Amino acid sequence: MTTPTQIELSIGGMTCASCAARIEKKLNRLDGVTATVNYATEKARVSFGDGVVPEDLVATVEKAGYTAALPAPPAQDAVPEADPDAGLRHRLLVSAVLSLPVVVLGMVPALQFEYWQWLSLTLAAPVVVWGGAPFHRAAWTNLRHGAATMDTLVSLGTLAAFLWSLYALFLGTAGEPGMTHPFSLAVSRGDGSGDVYLEAAAGVTTFLLAGRYAEARAKRRAGSALRALLELGAREVSVLRGGAEVRVPVEQLHVGDVFVVRPGERVATDGEVVEGSSAVDASMLTGESVPVEVGPGDTVVGATVNAGGRLLVRATRVGADTQLAQMARLVEEAQNGKAQVQRLADRVSGVFVPVVLALALATLGFWIGTGAGVAGAFPAAVAVLIIACPCALGLATPTALMVGTGRGAQLGILVRGPEVLESTRRVDTVVLDKTGTVTSGRMGLTGVTAADGEDAGEVLRRAGALEDASEHPIAAAVAAAARERCGQLPTVTGFSSEAGLGVRGTVEGVPVVVGRPSLVGTLPPELAAAVADADAAGRTAVAVGWDGTVRGVLVVADTVKPTSADAVRQLRDLGLRPVLLTGDSAATARAVAAEVGIDDVVAEVLPQDKVDVVRRLQTEGRTVAMVGDGVNDAAALAQADLGLAMGTGTDVAIQASDLTLVRGDLRAAADAVRLARRTLAVIKGNLFWAFAYNVAALPLAMAGLLNPMIAGAAMAFSSVFVVTNSLRLRRFAPLPGNATSAVPD
Repeated sequence: MTTPTQIELSIGGMTCASCAARIEKKLNRLDGVTATVNYATEKARVSFGDGVVPEDLVATVEKAGYTAALPAPPAQDAVPEADPDAGLRHRLLVSAVLSLPVVVLGMVPALQFEYWQWLSLTLAAPVVVWGGAPFHRAAWTNLRHGAATMDTLVSLGTLAAFLWSLYALFLGTAGEPGMTHPFSLAVSRGDGSGDVYLEAAAGVTTFLLAGRYAEARAKRRAGSALRALLELGAREVSVLRGGAEVRVPVEQLHVGDVFVVRPGERVATDGEVVEGSSAVDASMLTGESVPVEVGPGDTVVGATVNAGGRLLVRATRVGADTQLAQMARLVEEAQNGKAQVQRLADRVSGVFVPVVLALALATLGFWIGTGAGVAGAFPAAVAVLIIACPCALGLATPTALMVGTGRGAQLGILVRGPEVLESTRRVDTVVLDKTGTVTSGRMGLTGVTAADGEDAGEVLRRAGALEDASEHPIAAAVAAAARERCGQLPTVTGFSSEAGLGVRGTVEGVPVVVGRPSLVGTLPPELAAAVADADAAGRTAVAVGWDGTVRGVLVVADTVKPTSADAVRQLRDLGLRPVLLTGDSAATARAVAAEVGIDDVVAEVLPQDKVDVVRRLQTEGRTVAMVGDGVNDAAALAQADLGLAMGTGTDVAIQASDLTLVRGDLRAAADAVRLARRTLAVIKGNLFWAFAYNVAALPLAMAGLLNPMIAGAAMAFSSVFVVTNSLRLRRFAPLPGNATSAVPD
């Protein structure tokens, strides 16, 4: 049996998640084809067997009304991609400039000079036709598939308003010199031949282009998690060839090549150490806060950092087979699932559009049936379509997001986009990564135990002086604590390091040893008890000795942030069940959980296992929020219903998340959930009123009593209400005690 071929197609023309679902369905109907389409990244990952060629896949997508492109071969000197949103931004700016005078003229009778209506037509035509082209294309595609979305409603309403205005100008009385729309909200019946609705058509198009541009920018950022993840790897590597080091691009590295990793460098790819020993900081990928000691025969993972000595590594996996590449696939797969969330406006439109069309047809039939004729019935039917296109619909989501995200930024909370807010009301479980989220992510000294008759300060001072000459992260923690508590540290002579065991040196003429108890000597009972307690709590114990005697034990651990316990309590108060998730040992995890008040602990998990834990909770019927900060959290953040990244963490985690907590304070997570829920409530309220004002005028339209001022007033009042309602989010306040680090209004 042949292995299926996999390719990735670039998809264009999608306007909502239902488009992605439609393309996916079409591709999967082909024999031997399995496809997933990611709306956020505009990519389709397709697996196909014999009998299918890539051109068939492209043709299928194009037949569905969208565009598809095969992957381009990688260029050696790739030109940076141009701004993908530049076209939409240009369309928005031109439409806004042309629409403003049209709206002002249409709504202010005092400015309606002779032939003003023809100037309005000249300015509005390119806005409706060219500016609104994305909506018209999407509406046509939806119509071909028997679907109705917000694009359908916008296209119908704006075209109806524009076409009726053309009729009134060229065949009616609206084109006569001196025609004005007097300011009157009186309800009267007319034939509509003297009414133009150009301001409605142009204004709605521009407002909705603004909303579409804001959404496009948010969607574009969703794909940057994958780019940031893949950029973590080394760009170049020193390979041993013929006994000499040759610097080559990492893409030219092959399985079996031996390459050099110097202190501070990233490991170029997954491999096995063949020479040298060092401590490798893998916290970014694994979440393990303590650097891992490696030597000949040990495996290392690409993108981890060599924190110690020089290593020679034989490559065992390269390219798409590395753990980093596998994590990138996990992130994309998780984003795939989340991309299926459909926009609220589309769901409402799916019901509203068929109802409006039915009402328009019913109105047409009713007036023809009563003897009004086509000339009397058609204006009433068109008026139904015009009034049903709510201008405020384009403002409902963007204004609430703009105000909500602005207030969030003041409080250190960044919200990615509207689609991430839908699940916040239902979130009932919050999964907290330990390292860097609940804890500081940095090693710190947590205790000093001196042997009987020894001074704890002197033990720390001499150990700190010796460790200050080492590059090891644990040594850095000891040295920092010693400087803070003891002041200036003495100099060290004769320093030497024993890989994986500890360090030796002479401090003030005294030979000092710091490291594993087996290196330093036999521990007296009180120090053995301190080591046992540290091991039970998942902390690292370091023995200190001189003159052949063990003088004390230093305990080092990843310290819990002082605000974490308050944050956990606040999350519980919001009805969320906290779960601690970590790659660290069970003992370490339980100790941290007990300190902050968490009952549920999942420890010793690999990055891919974190995704599985989130999925398992979701299959149990839970709606999961995930808070993390490392590369190893990225896929789980993308998989969760709501991903929250610590702003002090890696770019990959931030890009894969839905909300970013800028300050790195876990208490902001509770405020973020509250803000997201409040913003979603405002968006829902905006959508309701955006439709309600216009629905209230539908009976007037059906009765043939709609005049341009009523249409304009409905548009203006609904827009003003939506903006005012959104501005209420500026009064959102953090929980008491959380406001200390927020920026005031």
